[in-house]
Amino acid sequence: MARNKYPEITEARILDTATKLFLEKGWEETTVQDIVDELGDITRGQHAGITTGAFYHHFKSKDDIIDAVTTRMFLGNNPFKAVEENKSLNGLQKIQYVLKFSLQRPDTLQFSQVASSVLQSPIYIGKQVLDSINSMAPFFTQYIIEGINDGSIHVKNPKQTAETMILLLNIWLSPLIFPDTKEDYMEKYEHLKLMYEGIGLPVFDDEMQMLVEKLYDGVAAHQ
Repeated sequence: MARNKYPEITEARILDTATKLFLEKGWEETTVQDIVDELGDITRGQHAGITTGAFYHHFKSKDDIIDAVTTRMFLGNNPFKAVEENKSLNGLQKIQYVLKFSLQRPDTLQFSQVASSVLQSPIYIGKQVLDSINSMAPFFTQYIIEGINDGSIHVKNPKQTAETMILLLNIWLSPLIFPDTKEDYMEKYEHLKLMYEGIGLPVFDDEMQMLVEKLYDGVAAHQ
């Protein structure tokens, strides 16, 4: 069999097709064979069809696919890059920018459409914890240190503050993982607001509350 000269193109095609099918059929109802069959229809007459063996060369399982799809959704429009390009923001404003950007992303709702049951998986949630700590917390630690230096933030432990904030926001406050009633959900938000104000990180404002409430309504409408 001829060697694939452009594996990155094949991988991109697989991800494009998987995303399309997850949104149309749902994660639970989409099989690896569905993805392979769809790819065969797309590539027929243009390129050699992608076989099941070729699929497993790029992705070991369907779990790997959902991980790659959600990662690509996030990195496709990276809020941290946008923050670095805006030199006028202080440390607190950088954190607020990233959080508000994330709350308004249309792909946040796509996550719930793509894999509603996967979001309840302990394995997936555990991976979310590790990914959050490894990829996001360092940025927030940097912004907190900048905020301490510019006077917009007053906390004693930047690294620990960043890590706990990311975990609470991404896991505990996620309506995708904890499907609370709206009243309970907004009480959790108020608790976080008071808690972080108490340690010197007044990151939650009226606009943030509006966006959090809007996110809850959007997720609830798709469940």
